[in-house]
Amino acid sequence: MYTHGGGRMQHVCVMLHTLVVSVAPRPTVADALRLARTRFLSPERIDMSALADELGVNRVTLYRWVGSRDRLLVDVVWTLARETLTRIEDETGGRGPERIVAVVTRFLEAVIASPGMQRWLAEEGEHAMRLLTRHETDFQPRLIAAVQDLLEREAAAGALAVPVDLRDLAYVIVRLIESYSYLDLITGERPDARRAEPILRMLLR
Repeated sequence: MYTHGGGRMQHVCVMLHTLVVSVAPRPTVADALRLARTRFLSPERIDMSALADELGVNRVTLYRWVGSRDRLLVDVVWTLARETLTRIEDETGGRGPERIVAVVTRFLEAVIASPGMQRWLAEEGEHAMRLLTRHETDFQPRLIAAVQDLLEREAAAGALAVPVDLRDLAYVIVRLIESYSYLDLITGERPDARRAEPILRMLLR
C-alpha cells in the first residue's frame, strides 16, 4: 500500500516537473541582449561563457544568436546610445544650431560619464575604438544617420541653413563626438565634452 502510494506520488511529481519545464519561457536573443546590457552597465566585462551559463544555453547557441562577442558589444552600445540620444532630444528645447549643439554636447557628456564606457575603454580601448569607428561594424553609420536625422528635422522646420550636405555635416559631427570621447586614448588628455561645444558652433554657423 505504501509503495503503491509512493509510486503514484512520484508519478505526479514527474508530471508537474514536466509541466513546469514545458511552460517555462525559453531564453531568446532578446534575453541575451538584455543581459549583456545589464553586464555592460554594471559595469562588468561581457564574458560569453558566463552569459551562456546565466541564460541556460550553450555557447554554440549564444554565438548563433549574436554572431560574435564583438557584434554583441556593438549592439549593446548602439541600443544604449540610441536610447540616450532619444532621451536627450526629448528633454532638450530650442531650435536650430543651439538645439543641435545642446543635444550633441549632452550626448557626449553622457558617453564620457558612462561607467560602462569608462570600463570598456580602459580595458579594451583600441579594440573598442575600432568597433565603434569602422564602417563594417555598423555602429558609426547608425550614429551618423541619427545625427543626420536631427539635422534634417531642424532644416525642415526652417531653423537650420548650412551651405553643406547634411550627411557630410553629420559625419563630421560624429567624428567630433568620437575624438572627444576617446581623447585620453588619442592624446592622453582627459575627455571633456565642453571642449567640443565651440567647434560645434563653428560648424553650424
